[in-house]
Amino acid sequence: NGNFAGVKSVISGRKNVTTMKKVWVLFTGLIVAGVASAQLPQADKIKAHIQVLAADKLEGRGNGAPGGQKAADYIAGQFKKLKLQQKGEQGWLQPFTFKGGVHQTGEEKKSQNVVAYLDNGAPVTVIIGAHYDHLGLGNDGSSLDANPQGKIHNGADDNASGVAGLLELARYYSTNGKKEKTNFLFISFSGEELGLFGSKYFSEHPTIDLGQATYMINLDMVGRFEKDKGLSVSGSGTAPDWEPLLKSLSTESIRIKTDSSGIGPSDHTSFYLKNIPVLHFFTGSHSDYHKPSDDWDKINYAGEVDVLKVIINTIDKLDGQPKLAFLTTKNKSMS
Repeated sequence: NGNFAGVKSVISGRKNVTTMKKVWVLFTGLIVAGVASAQLPQADKIKAHIQVLAADKLEGRGNGAPGGQKAADYIAGQFKKLKLQQKGEQGWLQPFTFKGGVHQTGEEKKSQNVVAYLDNGAPVTVIIGAHYDHLGLGNDGSSLDANPQGKIHNGADDNASGVAGLLELARYYSTNGKKEKTNFLFISFSGEELGLFGSKYFSEHPTIDLGQATYMINLDMVGRFEKDKGLSVSGSGTAPDWEPLLKSLSTESIRIKTDSSGIGPSDHTSFYLKNIPVLHFFTGSHSDYHKPSDDWDKINYAGEVDVLKVIINTIDKLDGQPKLAFLTTKNKSMS
């Protein structure tokens, strides 16, 4: 009886240990799943970024204007919170000068790109970019408003939405615990609205070895996704991988329409001209384009999350692969 009682005790102890192990594995799995889920792009975080960048006090984030500087400082602050590496020429910032006006005959002004780096010790780097500048007070001739002068052009979709997406992707890749087999360069450009000045400057004065850049992803106007319109992605002809990959990611809920051209009216063009494959993500134009009415309350935040998930899936599909081959395309601007 004593021996039998001892055997029962041992068996009971083993059962308890086994049960505890199962509970622990389940508990750990739930934590890991919860952490992974928490790192995915979130609509409320996108909204918070856009409400800051498209606030009236930034006065339309004009190039060389105080509001543009405030936007750059905000973006740098977000990069700092994520503990990314400074990759500008002056900390997070890469200053440059430009001349606006017709044929760049206007007054010389100063602005800056904001640049951060996630070093995963990989042989290749993915560049993710979005311009933060907009039309300011509508005095540069780019507004489509009937009487734009002195009106704040907040540019919530163009392109606070792209910057918010850039910041959410930076958060995702710096906190998801996966350590992808690529490094990431996150760069927010100024000078886009006046002629791609910021991205052109960076492409000619890179702070990383552009020979290691496998491709560049550009987010410009990604805040007005409508299921019926779908998601437009240009640059699909700049690498042989793009078309089949994007086709595999197109679904009923987010239909992807491609444009092969690497040349277009946004910052990816500057990288295409350096023989780097590019993709530009774009949810379409609208009646508020380049008008003071492009405000934060018109953004489809859940739709932008879906766009960012497409970008994450694109990067995941290529993770660990060699540097993409570059293809030239017909030099037509996207519509």
